[in-house]
Amino acid sequence: MMGAGKTAVGKALAARLEAPFLDSDAEIERAAAMSIAEIFERDGEAFFRSRESEVLNRLLEEERGILSTGGGAFLCERNRDLITRKGVSVWLDADLTLLWQRVKHKNTRPLLRTDDPYATLRELYEARVPIYALADLTVRAQPDYAIETMAQKVIEALLTRPDVLEGIE
Repeated sequence: MMGAGKTAVGKALAARLEAPFLDSDAEIERAAAMSIAEIFERDGEAFFRSRESEVLNRLLEEERGILSTGGGAFLCERNRDLITRKGVSVWLDADLTLLWQRVKHKNTRPLLRTDDPYATLRELYEARVPIYALADLTVRAQPDYAIETMAQKVIEALLTRPDVLEGIE
């Protein structure tokens, strides 16, 4: 979900593991030469989701590292299959209250540009949680966790998958 910490935790995790950090949204923006919000406004969500799948496939095929995806990427069954087949998915499970605290003062979330952004976030949360629960691994976010603490929790979860991490202490 937006506000769960995908980018911040992903960057910290990549630094700890000495692995590249990849961000599918940043790759989409670079390729389109416009922001995600601009793509949504000009071309719509369906167009964006199609480009997102293409970029995810390319990144998972060509790169190895920590990949942060947009909050909607995992909703697509094709994307979930790609991620599980070529990597491992980790859900940063933050509750609605924590997510709202993190996103309520930001205007960079195109899906929250509504008359009632909290209600929109709640609807997205309720619709997405059952799908996010399909992730290979889940790491529960807590309001008092620093980014580094959350990155350590992700490492601990990844260590349960010896096919993913080897030799990390």
